[in-house]
Amino acid sequence: MIDTILWDIDDTLLDFQRSEACGIRACLAEIGFHDCDEAMLSRYSAINRRHWEALERGELTKPEVLVGRFRCFFETEKLACPDVEAFNSSYERKLGEIFFENERSLELCRRLKGRVRQYVVTNGALEVQRNKLKYSGLGDCMDGAFISDEIGAEKPTMGFFESVFAQIGRPEPGTCMIVGDSLTSDMRGGNNAGLLCCWYNPRGKENTSDVRIDYEIRSIWEVERLLEKSGNSPAGLRWNGEDKR
Repeated sequence: MIDTILWDIDDTLLDFQRSEACGIRACLAEIGFHDCDEAMLSRYSAINRRHWEALERGELTKPEVLVGRFRCFFETEKLACPDVEAFNSSYERKLGEIFFENERSLELCRRLKGRVRQYVVTNGALEVQRNKLKYSGLGDCMDGAFISDEIGAEKPTMGFFESVFAQIGRPEPGTCMIVGDSLTSDMRGGNNAGLLCCWYNPRGKENTSDVRIDYEIRSIWEVERLLEKSGNSPAGLRWNGEDKR
């Protein structure tokens, strides 16, 4: 029976694409550029994704990702930025303030509270992710949050998940499920840690990797059905707030 869920935040519980677009446009406006179109946003997203994937492979550090993505973006767009580090700092602040619930995720997490243990597992920047959890209300539904900046390791490494297990206990096989949109971070990490892997894939992308997927869902609300199929019924287990050891 599944009794623990590890949730990704960005592009799973929250609509990161909308936050990203708002944040980028606002920061560009601050430096006097007001013509950011969808094509430009798409190019930035691709650059950003490549940098984060390099981090997951251990090829870049977090500071190199956060500033390097914008250096690359401004070079690609042939835009002048007076201070790339300040631009990134402004963008990071906005990401913690501008967020959009994905598929009524708060309602779902509230429904599951007490029925399963719920934890956030994220590679996002510490202050940004803490603010998202606080102001979105999602943090109140969680039994804890594990953020790579605090842990000192990134998904999908075992170092990240060993830190998680040190605090919540090592789950028995088939009892803990990670839910996320990223094959390279969430699903690969779940493979490494021996967890059930639930790939949130609303756009129906093809999995051309060697990553094992136990469940593929189009809506995060399918998680509730998976719990029931595993034997965790709505009237079933209730946690007393203590971690299982």
